Amino acid sequence: MADSYPALVLNADFRPLSYFPLSLWSWQDTIKAVFLDRVNILANYEHKVHSPSFEMQLPSVISLKEYVHLDRRPAFTRFNVFLRDRFGCQYCGDRGRTEDLTFDHVIPRSRGGRTTWDNIVTACQGCNLVKGNRLPREAGMFPANAPRQPSTWQLQENGRAFPPNFLHESWSDFLYWDSELES
Repeated sequence: MADSYPALVLNADFRPLSYFPLSLWSWQDTIKAVFLDRVNILANYEHKVHSPSFEMQLPSVISLKEYVHLDRRPAFTRFNVFLRDRFGCQYCGDRGRTEDLTFDHVIPRSRGGRTTWDNIVTACQGCNLVKGNRLPREAGMFPANAPRQPSTWQLQENGRAFPPNFLHESWSDFLYWDSELES
């Protein structure tokens, strides 16, 4: 039951450590961090945990007391390529299921292309198969966005567009506090 009470983790500047996946800690890790005085509690669930001599509301939002510097150069991973490309095929624009996505070497490896940020794009399986071992001009298939290395900030911004399945009401003020307000 208490497993369904994760805490949103914010950096010391009150921004989420990450948006996608959203930075969440289990209630056990959160309680431990509270007792070790590593976090500030910003909001609580109504649910409480207790021992024979202690009772505490479970934190729903916490902030770290020490700022964690986010790596300015994100790791080159399949997930981060998909996130950079917003989980959409760069050839046809399809935003199908994640399981149907693959990545494509814009310049094929057989033609000297490397597996780097600057040569990999997200592709659906169909487009990847059609493009095959050809250069974009030979296949008549050009990526919608030129592949490039994103910053951590760019990945964070892209991640904001994909909220998780569970968002507690106490989190909304902290997830989108820097978004432009509607007039």
